[in-house]
Amino acid sequence: MSASEIERTLVRLAHEIVEKNNGIENIGLVGIKRRGIPIAQRLARHIERIEKAPVPVGTLDITLYRDDLSTVGPKPVVQPTPMEFDIVGKDIVICDDVLYTGRTVRAALDALFDHGRPRRVQLLVLIDRGHRELPIEATFVGRRVQTSDLEIIEVKLQETDQLEKVLLVERDAL
Repeated sequence: MSASEIERTLVRLAHEIVEKNNGIENIGLVGIKRRGIPIAQRLARHIERIEKAPVPVGTLDITLYRDDLSTVGPKPVVQPTPMEFDIVGKDIVICDDVLYTGRTVRAALDALFDHGRPRRVQLLVLIDRGHRELPIEATFVGRRVQTSDLEIIEVKLQETDQLEKVLLVERDAL
């Protein structure tokens, strides 16, 4: 995907969020740390243009909630991660760049519920590449990409990578 395709996809997803939720009255967007955060922030700007009202955006650091924590490193850095708005009773849209096995989303749900109990949780991903290990499905999908286990989807965003594109690369090419 090129930069313009990413932007068009986010505009479409913003409209889908508004439509599926009958407006934005009770909506909050929460980005999963790293690339889910700029996706949530961009969506909030698009939704604000559509609805002429702001949408709260929060961030989740799922590092300590991962089930592969022992493989991440010897001592993960623990940082307090307060939620930027009260999620209790809200319709939360968790935002991430790629949905693959579902393990990141499972960790995100655990982290989210430590901040309170939302009314409903929906998942938005820029790319769904399949290969699920857990029964997790996104409510909003930018693009579905069929991949093999030997391929990786790389999402590059201006805010985190100073580059804007989505690439499908062979695992050996890294």
